Order: sequence, then structure tokens, then C-alpha cells
Amino acid sequence: MMNINLIVIGKLKEDYLRSACAEYIKRLGRFCTFELHELDECRLSDNPSDKEISAALKKEAEQIKRYAKGMIVPMCIEGKQLSSTELSQQITQAGVNGESCVTFIIGSSFGLDPDIKAMGSLKLSMSKMTFPHQLARVMLLEQIYRCFQIASGGKYHK
Repeated sequence: MMNINLIVIGKLKEDYLRSACAEYIKRLGRFCTFELHELDECRLSDNPSDKEISAALKKEAEQIKRYAKGMIVPMCIEGKQLSSTELSQQITQAGVNGESCVTFIIGSSFGLDPDIKAMGSLKLSMSKMTFPHQLARVMLLEQIYRCFQIASGGKYHK
């Protein structure tokens, strides 16, 4: 059974988003072993300098590296945009290639440290549009669930 590892910077603040995530995590239990790692976001000043942002991203990267394993998929604006079917094929192919784990990483509002992006065998972007990071987590979980439905021939994906 495939392992899906989701590393996120920051905690969900809204109950409705926590509920949505919990629902998709429950559904994923049928297809994979799922781990969620919510890591602390570095606190920055109201108007942080580039140096302050870079230092915060480095500190967050240290935390991320402790949990990153298998096929690493950093979520970043410069990443590749894939259809649900294409992402399903990528996850399936990872398993065929012997990867037992796929790790998705969602950074803070300032993104991810370049070292984390460099670890990725697939850099992924959800859209050219900007979404709140908390909503992005729900969207990613839904897409991961959809990927497994596609791979299993389920009726969820139309």
C-alpha cells in the first residue's frame, strides 16, 4: 500500500477547513497510509526584509527535511500544472518504480526554501491563481483522493 506524506507549514485555523481535510484523510484510508505533519511557521515582522524571509524559509526547511521521504513533491508557483489524470499517473508510476512513499510539501505564505524545491522530483503548481494556503491543503487532499479514485477505476472522477 502506498504511503502519502503531507508536510505543511502552519496549522488550519478554521473549523470548516479542518472538517474538509478530515473527510478526505478518512477517504484516503481506503487507498493508502496517510501521514500529516503540521510544522510551525516562523514568525516574521509586519514588513519583513528579504534577508528575514530567507532566514525563516531556511529554518522551516530544517523542519521539513526531518519528515521528507520517498518521492518529494514541493508545491510551488513555478511548478508544473498537471491534470488530475496526469497526477494520478505520476503517483501510480512512483509505485511501479518502487517508491513506497510520496511526500507533498506546502510551504508558508512566503513559499519554500530553494533547497526544498531542489529535493523535488516533481514540482507541482495547482494553478496560476493564488489561493490561501489553508484552502490549498483541502484542494491538494481532494486531488490526492481523486488520483486514487482514477487509478482504481472509481466513479468519483468524471
